[in-house]
Amino acid sequence: MRQLRANLAIPAPTKDPVTQTSLLPYSAAELEAAAAAGNLRAYDVLGAHCCVRAGQAGVAFAVWAPNATRVDVVGDFNGWQPAAHPMQLHRKTGIWQLFVPGMQAGALYKYLVSGSGAREPCFKADPLAFAAELRPATASIVCDLSRYAWQDARWMQARAHRQQPEAPISIYEVHAGSWRHQAGTGQPLTYRQLAAELVPYVAGLGFSHIEVLPLTEHPLDASWGYQTTGYFAATSRFGSPDDLMYFVDACHCAGLGVILDWVPGHFPKDAHGLAQFDGTALYEYADEARAQHRGWGTYVFNYGSAQVAAFLINSALFWLDFYHIDGLRVDAVSSMLYLDYARGADEWRPNVHGGREHLEAVAFLQQLNAAVHAQFAGVITFAEEASDWAGVTAPAAGGGLGFDFKWNMGWMSDTLRYWSTPLAARAAEQAALTFPLTFAFNENFLMPLSHDEVVHEKRSLLRRLQAAPHLQLANLRALLAFMFALPGKKLLFMGSELGVNAEWDHAGQLAWALSADARHAGLAALVRDLNSMYRVLPALHAWDCRPAGFAWRDISAAQRGIVAFERNAQVARCCWRCAIFPEKRNTATKWACSIRAVTNCC
Repeated sequence: MRQLRANLAIPAPTKDPVTQTSLLPYSAAELEAAAAAGNLRAYDVLGAHCCVRAGQAGVAFAVWAPNATRVDVVGDFNGWQPAAHPMQLHRKTGIWQLFVPGMQAGALYKYLVSGSGAREPCFKADPLAFAAELRPATASIVCDLSRYAWQDARWMQARAHRQQPEAPISIYEVHAGSWRHQAGTGQPLTYRQLAAELVPYVAGLGFSHIEVLPLTEHPLDASWGYQTTGYFAATSRFGSPDDLMYFVDACHCAGLGVILDWVPGHFPKDAHGLAQFDGTALYEYADEARAQHRGWGTYVFNYGSAQVAAFLINSALFWLDFYHIDGLRVDAVSSMLYLDYARGADEWRPNVHGGREHLEAVAFLQQLNAAVHAQFAGVITFAEEASDWAGVTAPAAGGGLGFDFKWNMGWMSDTLRYWSTPLAARAAEQAALTFPLTFAFNENFLMPLSHDEVVHEKRSLLRRLQAAPHLQLANLRALLAFMFALPGKKLLFMGSELGVNAEWDHAGQLAWALSADARHAGLAALVRDLNSMYRVLPALHAWDCRPAGFAWRDISAAQRGIVAFERNAQVARCCWRCAIFPEKRNTATKWACSIRAVTNCC
């Protein structure tokens, strides 16, 4: 960015702020409403908004920085001059505001925030910016989000029905930057190119949803988006906000829902971001026992601050509002729920009841889910939660967290342990096939085979399966068929449908040449068939979240890799016999029902 110097001598305002009413875009009442803890649309005021004031078109700026001694708006519109546009403080709310006539969408800007004490003035991106420069630049961009003309009315009207607990929800998880690269350039596809290529591909495989790893703005590619600096800004890596809206619109018109990975558990320490925003611990905890997530080198949000909780809830609602997002996958919920998460015995303090539960984070998650479901009927929320916390999907009113679904990390762990065991030793691991069904209805579960399982030297899903090379694809086919037969919604990370050999590389792309190999193309065809069965057979999805939806028929041969069970719904029943070992088995049955082979994965 421009040569910005934070050590400039910034003059104090020469006039009483209250007298400069011609420069103030908002009334005291509007600011107080925006600052209210229960305001679910503070993003209509905070941030940068194109508007007309006193007959003049321009941009209204508003930023919460209650402990700052001075805030200036700087940008390309004023030559990045630090003292050219000082903002005015509304003391009751801690919000600084300014109206700049003649300014338009597309302008670059930052806030120069002067804090109390010894800290030098610091250039900060707008916490509520709707767009940002492409990394490594960090300026915010004035953006008008009202121009896009949506074409998804039919989807939006039917969304609540499509996403009810009884619906077949099967998710294709995608990292937008590494699914496929542009031919010849090596660059990731843009949002509009993803609309043209990814959307028909996923629809053709029969999935119901696309889940994208975080698209909120982030400075570091290697974080995969999980270290967010712009909670209201779509990353500019793949295009403009309008381009992302076009992608979501294309998904909806193709019958696909869109789930956004969203990260309220922590934020990075980058100087232009939220850290020490006004010279104090504003968004993070001041208490060192709670302030940092040491394992990730990030700050933890202060969930006990009504303003910080409102900021995060506003972020969630913003994506549902402006981008028509259909669901939120909340990352790293376990790290939020426990005060001692990734901390040594001397690095945390118990709560007021003497326990390890993070009561403020619990209250925040309950408020978040309540707000999402009250404001956007039919939107679904998912918790990535790996502990045995009870009531993740129970209603918040009854003490639960209020999520619609929880990732079934126990099933994932046991299942991959079983399939990662050599064939000759699997008899000793047969409980890994059956034990996850003992808790399958404790929550409303989603069964994930996600990005986390194919990175950090864990190897690709195919190569994790301990079998002779010529049997690995057969094992993967059996694993996927077993997954789709069991109760719970489904999630599969990109590339798993191709049986890629290498583990995921966020800087690369999928090995698309494999699609020309009949064996790997056959795996993709199986995924399509499994999605089709899951969708058209009510017994496989309608009672995913009810104990009556599943019953073992025979596990006496589980040590030999053979299990039999039935899936049920109100008006349908489906019996499954899974021979896990890739060998020919006798298909004789003593069941009192008609049998036909629906699919053969061996």
